[in-house]
Amino acid sequence: MVRLGLATTLLAAASFAQAAHLKAPNVVPGAYIVEYEDSHDPTSILNSIKGDATIRKDIRHELFKGASFQFKDLDKADDLASKVAAMSGVKAMYPVRRYSVPEVTVHYTGSAVQEVVAKRDTGKDTFTPHLMTQVNKFRDSGVTGKGIKVGVIDTGIDYLHPALGGCFGPGCLVSYGTDLVGDDFNGANTPVPDSDPIDNCQGHGSHVAGIIAAQTNNPYGIIGAASDVTLGAYRVFGCSGDVGNDILIEAYLKAYDDGSDIITASIGGASGWPEDSWAAVVSRIVEKGVPCLVSAGNDGDHGIFYASTAANGKKVTAVASVDNIIAPALLSEATYSVANGSLSTFGFTAGTPSAWANVSLPVWSVNFNTADAANGCEAFPDDTPDLSKYIVLIRRGTCTFVQKAQNAAAKGAKYIIYYNNASGSTKVDVSAVAGVQAAAMVTSETGAAWIKALQAGSKVIVNMADPETAPKNLNNFPNTATPGFLSTYTSWGPTYEVDVKPQISAPGGMILSTYPRALGSYAVLSGTSMACPLAAATWALVMQKRGTKDPKVLENLFAATAHPNLFNDGAKNYSMLAPVAQQGAGLIQAWDAANANALLGVSSISFNDTEHIKPLQSFEVTNTGKKAVTYQLGHTSAATAYTFADATSIDPAAFPNELTDAKATLVLTPAKLTLNPGQKKTVTVLAIPPLGLDAKRLPVYSGYITLNGTDSTGYSLPYQGVVGSMRSVTVLDKENSYLSQSSDATLAPVAAGTTFTLPPAGKANETQYANTVYPTVVLTLAMGSAEVRADVVNAKGKTIGQVLTFPAYWNARGTFEWNWDGALSDGSYAPADTYTITLKALKIYGNSKKPQDWETQTTESFTIKYASKIKRVFSA
Repeated sequence: MVRLGLATTLLAAASFAQAAHLKAPNVVPGAYIVEYEDSHDPTSILNSIKGDATIRKDIRHELFKGASFQFKDLDKADDLASKVAAMSGVKAMYPVRRYSVPEVTVHYTGSAVQEVVAKRDTGKDTFTPHLMTQVNKFRDSGVTGKGIKVGVIDTGIDYLHPALGGCFGPGCLVSYGTDLVGDDFNGANTPVPDSDPIDNCQGHGSHVAGIIAAQTNNPYGIIGAASDVTLGAYRVFGCSGDVGNDILIEAYLKAYDDGSDIITASIGGASGWPEDSWAAVVSRIVEKGVPCLVSAGNDGDHGIFYASTAANGKKVTAVASVDNIIAPALLSEATYSVANGSLSTFGFTAGTPSAWANVSLPVWSVNFNTADAANGCEAFPDDTPDLSKYIVLIRRGTCTFVQKAQNAAAKGAKYIIYYNNASGSTKVDVSAVAGVQAAAMVTSETGAAWIKALQAGSKVIVNMADPETAPKNLNNFPNTATPGFLSTYTSWGPTYEVDVKPQISAPGGMILSTYPRALGSYAVLSGTSMACPLAAATWALVMQKRGTKDPKVLENLFAATAHPNLFNDGAKNYSMLAPVAQQGAGLIQAWDAANANALLGVSSISFNDTEHIKPLQSFEVTNTGKKAVTYQLGHTSAATAYTFADATSIDPAAFPNELTDAKATLVLTPAKLTLNPGQKKTVTVLAIPPLGLDAKRLPVYSGYITLNGTDSTGYSLPYQGVVGSMRSVTVLDKENSYLSQSSDATLAPVAAGTTFTLPPAGKANETQYANTVYPTVVLTLAMGSAEVRADVVNAKGKTIGQVLTFPAYWNARGTFEWNWDGALSDGSYAPADTYTITLKALKIYGNSKKPQDWETQTTESFTIKYASKIKRVFSA
């Protein structure tokens, strides 16, 4: 019997929910993906479900032979799925998992009514994300990705945007692709595909497309990193909701079949395991010679060991995010005058509420002290005028925006403008304050200018504008907090098997790019979603410059030439390099990758954990240049990150994990090597993990092997390992794994002996049983587990089966819940009786055949009985 992954119907193992802190994907109730054995004729499998299911996707492909289907009767879905999984010719079976549009931060958007076309900029590339990654050197030398096809799997692309080509089809910038879902698709309903992949309602894909290939006919100087590539748009999201992994698999296979040279996707969910169906298909595409880059994820707050799928797939390039060196802002334009003089323009960020249309009033301020940290934090003086006749100007600082607004509103204020105490501007929300009709923020410079005029006794009149229709001006403020450092939101690896993730980093924080015309035409967004397409564009540039499309060669080149950076927690810099688990090889340096004369045989090394340590490893170095070079080998350590806050914790600590400067010892042989042109030699690496660390806290050490050449070139190779045993860490959080009941929103444990009256077998989804209270299995994984079981044990101590949908495979860490209607995984129902449920989680690196490799927790005993079938009474 094949492994049947975790499924969910509406009830019987029915409802599946997740704790708020977990961002693992949900599933489509009653929907499954089945993969056939390569040589098997699927006719008998499909015939077995004929009449019981509809085919969602029938995939007959060299890289994935299978189908996804939707069972019609949700009460029988998992029973039927179990039978299909046991059939001859079934290689694997998975639930259809759902992934949402990535949660990026939208800092600013343009105006939907503003002209989007401007004079073409023919000057040099000064776009800061390009300066950070050496992309500008390609453009300045005429290398722009011409002839390279980049498939973009996302929300579609607004190809009618002038900066995105203005058309779709042969000869256009966006020349191929399709819409796999339709506008109304939300992940739970039936997709309605069509041939038009336009994005008018989401924006994510249009922003991604602009990062890759925006044309220069735009008002803000935006330049795509590889503006002459050909884009393929594969729309997998509707205007709301999420998408199933069967559609993602189909999209990848279409992009592959359409001849994409690179495939990029900024989509994912918590995992840590590379074995799920979507990740497996992406890995197969890479093995066929097409590089696949996937964003690392935006869950950095969860700390280490929170890798995302499909980025955690084998050979898939996972891309982390660093912050831009500037903070671009699209500020709405308005005017002001001093002492009835001429009008001057200024920029503002509209807050909430934002009823600024036709507001023209004098400015009033509490005081004239622009260094007053507590400006507006105290009740306003008794002699304060009626502030309904003014725009109230308040400095940002100390107390909350709401508190300041409440003090102003107490004196009649309707309109409030805050001036910043730092660089730039940001959005404020004071919608909770009664009476305030509009709020906004201006820069510290604008606020200071108004305060200076007021202090001089001049009247300042501000003429605000409707932020929905006002022109937007680009202001590039310095990023003084995190310029070029890892974004705090970027997800950390490694995988639970200690594979290195992410591979590389690219600018993703505070990125200006295109946006659908209906949503403002341009926007500033932050996320690994923005880092991934920039990296994909640099892959295209190096493909063109170097003449290779080999995924392994390209990843190795980029990793060897990347620049690791220091750790920054969002507030301060540390003196240690950021761990490899956060930044991979470091910030990509594309020009150096394209012109490298040394090619390393791998992109990273994992020494694994202490129990499974692989201390002696090797890699090859090839001289691809025309001159002999001698390399001096060495290594530099990165920060070692503790997984757990202390020796008794079982849950990984939240960001920032505690760091230490403990270093591994590496013995490199030879310590120096000379390579003639075309010559290849092997370097062996002996690793001795750092000493003096608390292995119970699972410290993850890392660093970089360095190669410094006599030709003034330098290369590095990231390495990583774990002190302690992955197998020994607690996987099952027993304290938070128990039996609750579906009627309890707090999911408190039930008392022993609780009785549940369940619907008759197979009737759980009928409306007359809508108010049934079900036993709820609550299972919390402190770390990921490759297999989870829920054995149903009767009063005699006999295991009669598992809760339907178990066993569950390749599980992320977090809390899961299942309501149980008595159904078992073999399709039968547990008889009315008294039971306990034994929850089991397989340890990392555990052997499922060894009892000692399982962690278990048994619930309190409970009794189930079944309601009698309700007889319908008909009136005469």
